[in-house]
Amino acid sequence: MIVTGALYQCKPVLSRQNLWFFVRVPYWHRAYDNLTIFIMRIKKIFNESEEIVVSKKELRQFVLNCMKAAGSPADHANQLADILITSDYRGHYSHGLNRLGVYITDVETKACSVEGTPEILKEKGSTAWVDGCNLLGPVVGNFCMDLAIKKAREFGIGWVVAKGSNHFGIAGWYAMRALNEGLAGMAFTNTSPCVFPTRSSEKSLGSNPICMAAPGNHGDSFFLDMASTTVAYGKIEVVEKRGATKIPAGWGANPEGRETRDPKVVLNGGGLLPLGGQEASGGYKGTGLCMMVEILCGIMGGSAYGANIRQWKTTETAADLGQCFVAIDPDCFAPGFNDRLQGFMDSTRNLKPLDANESVLVAGDPERSHMAMCDDLDGIVYKKTQLVHLNELASRLDVPMFKAKTLSVFASDDKNVMDL
Repeated sequence: MIVTGALYQCKPVLSRQNLWFFVRVPYWHRAYDNLTIFIMRIKKIFNESEEIVVSKKELRQFVLNCMKAAGSPADHANQLADILITSDYRGHYSHGLNRLGVYITDVETKACSVEGTPEILKEKGSTAWVDGCNLLGPVVGNFCMDLAIKKAREFGIGWVVAKGSNHFGIAGWYAMRALNEGLAGMAFTNTSPCVFPTRSSEKSLGSNPICMAAPGNHGDSFFLDMASTTVAYGKIEVVEKRGATKIPAGWGANPEGRETRDPKVVLNGGGLLPLGGQEASGGYKGTGLCMMVEILCGIMGGSAYGANIRQWKTTETAADLGQCFVAIDPDCFAPGFNDRLQGFMDSTRNLKPLDANESVLVAGDPERSHMAMCDDLDGIVYKKTQLVHLNELASRLDVPMFKAKTLSVFASDDKNVMDL
């Protein structure tokens, strides 16, 4: 199945409250040796009084203005803007502009360095150990993944581990850099302790994300980007900002480590549950994944690890996060990697769904659907409540707030329906 930004074609059908996107995805049906059109239906319900659309250009300028006011050099600010906007564009609002204030605080308080470049401490063949020199996480992450890509070109694999880093945004950004070079990419990071390991009444692990991206054919790809908890901490922040009073079971716990469905309790002294939730539903597996990522990042990288990492949103000490970046050249192994992966993804997507309106997806499909929607709206959709803190930042830093257009400009009208 071919699913890329270029091949996605969306036709929005709009009313004042409902926006439907029929996403037409051409893919090669191997059984019949012809081109088939797979239609993925996405329903987005908008409330004109609560939601807005903002162009990427406006968002980028806003991030650059804020970071400049905070004291960040332009090059570092641009790298940060890339990843924050990409995160929201892909639908990962928890790690997009929702996190801008965290980076600004780190720069303003000098908890994060604004000058210099990461340093290679040790290098052997396909591996490298890097000191991030306490720079912005995206600056460290881009340096390390680019180094891993270079090594993969020479040795078939590049494995780079860093210490002295900071929050680096979505792990998928770095795997995408390898993917764009025709390589498989993986990225991991440890985070501040916010997770109650199975059977524990104390938080000692981070939400430690795992990402793996690999190329299929014609721009299609497998793209897994997930926390090793049931959800990322930022997702609960976004849900709470949107006014929700209850979260699904298995997401979070109260300060004593017992499951709660109140987002405010989770965010005020509570924490996350590992992937799987409680022990009976497999939470011990999520605990193991959290620890695996910690071994690859904090332990192997010589950074802070586990409960020793500074608390979230504190700046008294450096974050000293550990991160791991891997690039793999599939051509070093069995021939036909792209074809076999494409066949694997096609067969998965072609499975008979439980619900005819809910197609079987592979990792990366939801993000591609979200990006297609944003492309046709010529911007990214935000709840106004999500942007309250950005208005506050703009006021405090004395920078202009970005301009936005309301969804009412897309009022139902045949003239506004784009033909395929």
